[in-house]
Amino acid sequence: MSLKILQIVPSIALVYGGPSQMVLGLSQGLAAWGEDVTVLTTDANGDAGQPPLTVPLDRPVEQDGYHIRYFRCAPFHRYKFSIDLLQWLAIHAQEFDIAHIHALFSPVSTLSATVARLQHLPYILRPLGTLDPADLQKKRRGKQLYAALFERANLAHAAAVHFTSEQEAKISERFGVITRDLVIPLGVSPFQPEPAWALSSPSETPTILFMSRLDPKKGLDLLLPALEDLLQSGLKFRFVLAGANPQDPAYEQRIRDRIQTSPLAHCTRMPGFVTGDAKAALLQAADVFVLPSYYENFGIAVAEAMAAGVPVVISDQVHIWSAIEQAQAGWISPCQIPALAHQLRLALQDVHERRRRGENAKAYATQHYSWQAIAYQTIEAYHHLLCHSS
Repeated sequence: MSLKILQIVPSIALVYGGPSQMVLGLSQGLAAWGEDVTVLTTDANGDAGQPPLTVPLDRPVEQDGYHIRYFRCAPFHRYKFSIDLLQWLAIHAQEFDIAHIHALFSPVSTLSATVARLQHLPYILRPLGTLDPADLQKKRRGKQLYAALFERANLAHAAAVHFTSEQEAKISERFGVITRDLVIPLGVSPFQPEPAWALSSPSETPTILFMSRLDPKKGLDLLLPALEDLLQSGLKFRFVLAGANPQDPAYEQRIRDRIQTSPLAHCTRMPGFVTGDAKAALLQAADVFVLPSYYENFGIAVAEAMAAGVPVVISDQVHIWSAIEQAQAGWISPCQIPALAHQLRLALQDVHERRRRGENAKAYATQHYSWQAIAYQTIEAYHHLLCHSS
């Protein structure tokens, strides 16, 4: 008999990147195994004045074997908050077996956990890296108060906390609460190359791709100087900076200005936020993918690059670094400019090693990050938790 599963997330708009979109991949994978999945979310579509998603708000939308229920953001659009979602959950919670709630320190997720608890609906929390000590330093006092009022109780009563890597689970703060932890990685869809969208014809000049949200935590203050050092040493490459930051357009503009006034300007392309065919084309054209984040609970963009057969250069704060190192699927660097420049130099100077590590990356992603495998592992976890909560 199939489980009736709720996936609750503040938004699934593309503009919010991997953490939101992961819910769609997981839901499709769960549905493919015959589970009854409903996604609860809002019509939020960015925090800088963008109009809400154009979606039906009065009925479920069927998609890839599961259902999505959208609710209008009100009264606090900026925080992806919806009273309607919470009211619906309070009425219908007992119709479901388990809820998987994505995001902490987000009002709609926080209060969804509270409603689930009051309605005796077992729930799993996925913190999306928000329990990382480095992330907790941002707006520290406010988060300490928020945790004391809400999240500590939510963690204490959760059936489990879903971490996406062993390292994330190891370092995450629990505010003094003992939790039952699940470590299940995220999945990626099979890579679908689109030759007609190719960035350019193949050449001897390698392409370095950064494709992620433009955010201070992503290590661009390490990457840009490292790339400038490589240029100064005589190495030739093309650099593609793909990403945006709708929550902080001022930071995005500073990065663009920094590149345009630097030696990188002549070899850099900045296409902004990409998806679909354009995203596939960038991955297909890339020789190396780079993400030197200061902290990253998983790094879905890294897994996507691996699935496309692109070797990766990442920091040792991207929490799947040890798996990548063991699989020889890329190069690992501490969060230091000289070390990052060195690892990038190794990758750029040896085309045969790039190809070998790219093949390893694809093989590892196919085996460990397919949605079919992730969904099956998640279903087993659901059943285990429900057996122990009854």
